[in-house]
Amino acid sequence: MAPVDTKTYDYIVIGGGSGGSGSARRAAGWYGAKTLIVESGRSGGTCVNVGCVPKKMTWNFASINENIHAGRHYGYDIPENIGVDYGHFKRVRDATIKRLNGAYENNWAREGIDLVHGHARFVEPKVIEITAADGSGKTRYTAKHILLAVGGRPIVPQVKGAEHGITSDGFFEIEELPKKWAVVGAGYIAVELAGMLAAVGVETHMFIRGETFLRKFDPMIQETMTERYEAVGVKIHKLHKGFSEVQLLKDGKGSNKLLKLIGVDGEEHEVNELLWAVGRAPEVEDLDLNVPGIKQTHSGHVIVDQFQNTNVDGIYALGDVTGQAELTPVAIAAGRQLGSRLFGPPELKSSKLSYENIPTVVFSHPEVGTVGLTEPQARQQFGDDNIKVYKTRFTAMFYDVFPAEEKKQNPTQMKIICAGPEEKVVGLHILGLGVGEMLQGFGVAIKMGATKQDFDSCVAIHPTSAEELVCLGSV
Repeated sequence: MAPVDTKTYDYIVIGGGSGGSGSARRAAGWYGAKTLIVESGRSGGTCVNVGCVPKKMTWNFASINENIHAGRHYGYDIPENIGVDYGHFKRVRDATIKRLNGAYENNWAREGIDLVHGHARFVEPKVIEITAADGSGKTRYTAKHILLAVGGRPIVPQVKGAEHGITSDGFFEIEELPKKWAVVGAGYIAVELAGMLAAVGVETHMFIRGETFLRKFDPMIQETMTERYEAVGVKIHKLHKGFSEVQLLKDGKGSNKLLKLIGVDGEEHEVNELLWAVGRAPEVEDLDLNVPGIKQTHSGHVIVDQFQNTNVDGIYALGDVTGQAELTPVAIAAGRQLGSRLFGPPELKSSKLSYENIPTVVFSHPEVGTVGLTEPQARQQFGDDNIKVYKTRFTAMFYDVFPAEEKKQNPTQMKIICAGPEEKVVGLHILGLGVGEMLQGFGVAIKMGATKQDFDSCVAIHPTSAEELVCLGSV
C-alpha cells in the first residue's frame, strides 16, 4: 500500500466557531503560527448560525411588539392587530448570518489561516483525516498542537415521534409562526425562545420538571421570572413527568402543522410546534477520540485542566465540548489565552482563562443578568453568619404610564450578595428592563474585587434603574 501524504501545520483547530476562531486568529495573526481550521458546517459555529446572533435578533424582533404595546400607553395612536411578516424578518436575519459567515472566512484568510470544509477524525494520535465536504476525497494533516473546539448539539430525547418536534437549531428555520406551541425544558434556551414567541402573541406552553425554571440561577431569579411568565400568559405545566409519544397529525408550516403530545400520565395536548430544549451534548462521536486516548466524562465532554490541556500532550479542548461555562465569550477568551500560551513570548507561557465571576445574561422577557455566586452557594461557601444580602424590587420608570395591573407584570429586581466583614461582593443578580447592558460594567467591578462600600461610594446616575445597585442600604 502506498504511503499516505500528510500535510504539516503548527496548529490544527477542529471547529471554526467562536473558540476555535479566537484561538486560531491569536496563533496565526499575532504570532505567525501556520494554522489550519477544519469546519464541518457553516463558519462561525453555533453562536453565529443557530445561537447568540440569530437569538438576539429574534429577541429584538419580539421586543418591538412589546414596545408597540407600550407606545399606546404613551399616547401613540397605534392600531390594534398590526400585521407581522415573520418571513421577511427571517430573510433579513438569514442574510445577516450569511454576511457574518463570510466575515469569519475573510478574517481567517487575511491572517493566513487555511480553511478546510469537512469532517475530521483521528487516525493516529497526532494525525487527523479530513473527509472533504464537497466529496473531493480524504486528506491527512498533522501538527504539534491540535485544538478540539467542535462545540455541541441539542439533545433530542428518546421519545417515540420526537423527530416531529424541533430543537433550537430548527427554531431558526421556522418560516411561519405557529399559533400554539410547546416548549419542553427549563434552562435558559427554553426560557429565551418561549419568551420571544410569547411576546409576539404565540400561545406558549412550557413543560418543566420542577416548580420553577432557570433552576441553576439564584432563587430570586427563578421565582420572579416564573411568576412573570405566568402573569403575561405563558402556560407553565409544572412538575411535568414528560411525554411518551409525539404524533404528527398534519404536516406543514406554522399553523398548518399539527402535533399531538401524549404525556406519560395520559394527558394530551395539540400544538402547532414543539421545541425540545432539554440540554446539549458534545459533538464528539465522529472524532475517534479513542485513537489518541483522550479522556471524557460520562456525558462525553472532553476533560481538560485549567490550561485547556487534555490528558494527551499537545491536544487541547475548549468551549462547549468541555462543558465549561458554555458561553460564546468564554470560548473566545479561553481560545485567545491558549493561542498566546502555545505560540506567544515566554512571559505568556502561563496564560489561562479564569472561570470565576463570569457575567452572563439571559435574553428572556425581561432580561436576566447574573455574575458570581447565588445566595445558596454563597451561604454554603462562607457560612450564614458571613453573608449579608441586599435586595430590592421596584417598577422601572418606563412603566409609570402603564395601568397598575400591567406594572405588576413588569418587575425590576436586584440582589447583591456580600461576604465577610469587608462585605466583598460575591454575587449580583438582576432582572428587568435593560439589565443586559447594565451588567457589563458591574461585572468588571466584581471581577476587580469590589466591596459594598465601593458600590456605595459611586455617585448614582439618576434617573436609571442601575442607580439602585449603588444605593442599596447606603446611608
